[in-house]
Amino acid sequence: MGKEALEYYHQLCQEIDQAQQSIMFGAPCYKLPNKKAFTCFYDGCMVAKLDSQDVSLALQLPDAMPFDPSGKGRPMKAWVMFPYDLKLNWKAYLKLAADFVITL
Repeated sequence: MGKEALEYYHQLCQEIDQAQQSIMFGAPCYKLPNKKAFTCFYDGCMVAKLDSQDVSLALQLPDAMPFDPSGKGRPMKAWVMFPYDLKLNWKAYLKLAADFVITL
């Protein structure tokens, strides 16, 4: 499932206008022209940077969780992990992430 999830992630990200592939935390990510990452693929999950309202909504989804790449209970503010079982939500949250990050 990891390869399938990664391929699906790349497919969706390539649909985002002006998104450019890069690396963050040693993982694939996509950045916008302002050089800020709006998403990455980490541990089989799509991770998105969202505004506070969208973070609250996203965390109501089953299995969505705050992004804590250190694993030390210190999640990154504004970042949410979406496992592959939530793949039907990925496209919408990628769009919200891109729309948010382009304003930063």
